Amino acid sequence: MSAHGSKKVIYAALIGNFLIAITKSAAAVFTNSSAMLSESIHSIVDCGNQGLLLYGIKKSKKPADKAHPFGYGMELYFWTFVVAILIFAVGAGVSLYEGITKVISPHPVTDIYINYIVLGFAVIFEGVAWFIAYKAFKASQTDPSLLTSILRSKDPTIFTVLFEDTAALLGLLTALIGLFLGELLGIPEFDGIASIVIGLILASTAILLAYESKGLLLGEAASEAVINTVQEIAIAKQEIIAINETLTMHMGPQDVLLNLSLDFKDDISAADVERAVSEMEREIKIRLPEITRIFIEAQSRYR
Repeated sequence: MSAHGSKKVIYAALIGNFLIAITKSAAAVFTNSSAMLSESIHSIVDCGNQGLLLYGIKKSKKPADKAHPFGYGMELYFWTFVVAILIFAVGAGVSLYEGITKVISPHPVTDIYINYIVLGFAVIFEGVAWFIAYKAFKASQTDPSLLTSILRSKDPTIFTVLFEDTAALLGLLTALIGLFLGELLGIPEFDGIASIVIGLILASTAILLAYESKGLLLGEAASEAVINTVQEIAIAKQEIIAINETLTMHMGPQDVLLNLSLDFKDDISAADVERAVSEMEREIKIRLPEITRIFIEAQSRYR
């Protein structure tokens, strides 16, 4: 997934969440609904999150310098982790607080049909944003299992927006159910319960996103397919006896560092080694353009 594709997904989510946030906030003030207030806070937090992701993409494109010789690609992973913290601290925290307060001191929701109309439009807007994010993720999916592909993904912008939009849709459905049951049964506490459930949904989303971001920040290896291709290229060279180590690390979604330790034949010249290394580097970069930095060392496998 290119940076342009990632930005398209984020901009679609940002526009949708901005429109939804304004509408939800107005409805929350007018109808006195805790669930609607939690949903408006959710949308406002999502807008801020999308802004942080766009900032992370911009910062990650800075060229390498003396202070950061491998570039700034991991800026994107850092800001994704910040997004997870915001979802947990602000989105989940405020929703849980508002819900608990409403359950302890319940008050009726007024003009409930306004909430139904707003939530209905919100479902449409969020559904469109979710479909765009899902379509973008499907284009880069590496495994038939959606969850496995998310766990293996190195581009946090796509799965972050997908997580947020999924949580948003679940939250909207929760708010609708809570308001409906509260009105039907005459129990205003259901509005607060819905807000608590929304908070738990956001907390779960934040924990999953933080877990994924942590792995990327620590430095995840390239996919098995990439490593196998590198080894296939290396072992095909007649000058090489064995591969000692193949070490890779993602410095960004499309920025992989490769360190290759090889055992060369003892009876070849230094010029032969240099030629083999140059040919390997050229072929690796052609077949695997995401590998931007290659370090090859000659070392005996019996070291």
